[in-house]
Amino acid sequence: MDTFAVSGSCSRLGLRSGAIAFRGLSIQTSTLHLLAQIKKTAERIQDEFPTAQSVRETVQIKKLHCIFRKVGVNPRKVRPACERLIQMAHKRGALPSINNLVDVYNLISLRWKCSLGAHDMDRLSLPIQFRILEGTENFIPLGNVDRDSCNEGEFGYVDSENRLICRLDVRQAEFSKITPKTTNVLLIVGGTTVQRKTEMEEIFDEAIARISEVCGGDSQIVHFPEF
Repeated sequence: MDTFAVSGSCSRLGLRSGAIAFRGLSIQTSTLHLLAQIKKTAERIQDEFPTAQSVRETVQIKKLHCIFRKVGVNPRKVRPACERLIQMAHKRGALPSINNLVDVYNLISLRWKCSLGAHDMDRLSLPIQFRILEGTENFIPLGNVDRDSCNEGEFGYVDSENRLICRLDVRQAEFSKITPKTTNVLLIVGGTTVQRKTEMEEIFDEAIARISEVCGGDSQIVHFPEF
């Protein structure tokens, strides 16, 4: 059985997505060394972008905005997660610390200006499909207890029980969030046609190396984006 699949409709929009399975991870508080790396990268973001507006002018973010508009989403009202992360780093010169896994993939997201998100694999019903939403999917956003609506025509990641685990490149689900008890993780790496194959290979390699370094465990690429 495939663990992760991407629909042709998402590919034709210009989206590129893949996934890595990590097993036997240790989710803990981030080390001072990791936090220092994040702060240093955030300070580089401040040097790279003179204003918040300049973040939106990067080719990576402009491409996501274009795709959002194609599916009927106003990117000024619903901003991609990687854009929000970069702007937070630009404003604060740092990022809030969650845990070692989330912190390290946020670091990678800052470095490459792409989207990364992790889900507790033991809570998922595989396979995960990256597809256009029908509007009937069950979605309880992170931090909520009540079901939220999802819009037909948008894109998202859905498990085999029709549960939406991430809407657009925006918000993840509550049920599959990473906790200190999480040991097995599905890391989703999302990009667009702006990212070349060689660049995506570097992102995957860095994700495996950095997460293995700070969280331990084993890894396996279960889907690499098609180019």
